[in-house]
Amino acid sequence: MEAITLVPVGVVRNSITQPVDDVWGGLISTIELDSNRFTPRAIAGLDTFSHVEIIYHFHSVPENDICLDARHPRGRSDWPEVGVFAQRVKNRPNRLGVTVCRLLKVSGLSIEVEGLDAIDGTPVLDIKPYMKEFAPSGVTQQPQWATELMSHYWNSAGRK
Repeated sequence: MEAITLVPVGVVRNSITQPVDDVWGGLISTIELDSNRFTPRAIAGLDTFSHVEIIYHFHSVPENDICLDARHPRGRSDWPEVGVFAQRVKNRPNRLGVTVCRLLKVSGLSIEVEGLDAIDGTPVLDIKPYMKEFAPSGVTQQPQWATELMSHYWNSAGRK
């Protein structure tokens, strides 16, 4: 397969400097767009949406930590061993993260969001307005271990 080269559109700014779990609730982040490539016209109208999808790169995950197989989520043997594509682990093959965030403010080349689970300095690859028509139709399902794993993910207690 052919390699793909991506150039970040911006960078995340917030108070989280280490990739940790369960500290993301209520976190406010600012995405600073690359002023060498964009003007405020690139995000004109974005402020009319309540949420945005942020696609970003887990830049602090070393290449040798990438998982291509199955593993127990968070190393917990009481949860089933599942493939990398059956979980949202940060050390996935292309180290891509995608999160739907609440849009708080658009100002100049800055976008303020709540609920972005990316650390300070994370390269942002794309920003898309969240449209309800792209949400899944019908009933969704997930295994119990995933519900358990996510039960504290949006906590703020561990935040430094």
